[in-house]
Amino acid sequence: MPLSRRAFLSGCAALPVSLQFAQLAKAELSIGNGVLTTVSDGHLTLPGSFVFEPMPWDELAPLLQNAGISEATLKPDCNVSLYRDGDKTVLFDVGSGPDFQPSAGKLLEGLELAGVAPEDITHVIFTHAHPDHIWGLLDEFDEPLFYDATYMIGRAEWDYWWDPETVDTIGEARAAMAVGAKRRFEAIEDSVEFFDGGQEVLPGIQAVSTPGHTPGHMSFEVRSGTEAALVVGDAIGNHHVAFMKPEWPSGSDQDAEVAASTRIALLDRIIADDLKIAGFHLPGGGMGRVEHDANGYRFLPEAF
Repeated sequence: MPLSRRAFLSGCAALPVSLQFAQLAKAELSIGNGVLTTVSDGHLTLPGSFVFEPMPWDELAPLLQNAGISEATLKPDCNVSLYRDGDKTVLFDVGSGPDFQPSAGKLLEGLELAGVAPEDITHVIFTHAHPDHIWGLLDEFDEPLFYDATYMIGRAEWDYWWDPETVDTIGEARAAMAVGAKRRFEAIEDSVEFFDGGQEVLPGIQAVSTPGHTPGHMSFEVRSGTEAALVVGDAIGNHHVAFMKPEWPSGSDQDAEVAASTRIALLDRIIADDLKIAGFHLPGGGMGRVEHDANGYRFLPEAF
């Protein structure tokens, strides 16, 4: 029986998903003297309603059928972006750890394949604080797993999840997300650094405000001269409807209207600036490019 939206949001850790998953595939892109790599954290299993519920079904059904996408169950990849330039080793998000879904939380294995140990990470920069992006922050002793890293997050995102009222206003189905985010924030409270949209977070890495999926969601442009890529996090949350109908509301977004406006503007910027992208939930390692097509846009995975 397909999972309900509420069952996913409130009980993800108990989902009956397979413990086996595909190879921890990775994609790589050279940016000047640096390398942007996507490292697999495994995948999620979601009810289709988690994304599709607010969309117009009569128009959605044929799009899904033509794209070969199940309306009942989605299994999006989880791709954590890693940037190395000789001076710094940066993780964008930390995956979901062991407490979210059994098919995810595989980041350490993926990093090992990439030749990176936890102590090698110099900076962790968060796109946002949903479970699959931040619950991998702590080790089995509830200490930060990447213990030598500087932790960085957008000021608005921190303020939202740190606010004691969030757990009561986010909705019952998402309350566990707020509790989990706050617990992890408490572990880095004394050492976290904040930034705002438009700010150069580190040399060659600029924060791009992309709200809607969460109130303070950030994407990041990684640039060296004329070479650049955009780490989009969940601002573009899938490879199908988010591209074909970016103006449609998605059930995965906390503010669907704002997220849709953000998505359209971001897709236009990606094309106008001829940017490669690294998407957390995009297939084929998550890297590729975007182009216009008859339905709107499409994602073209690329092997680098």
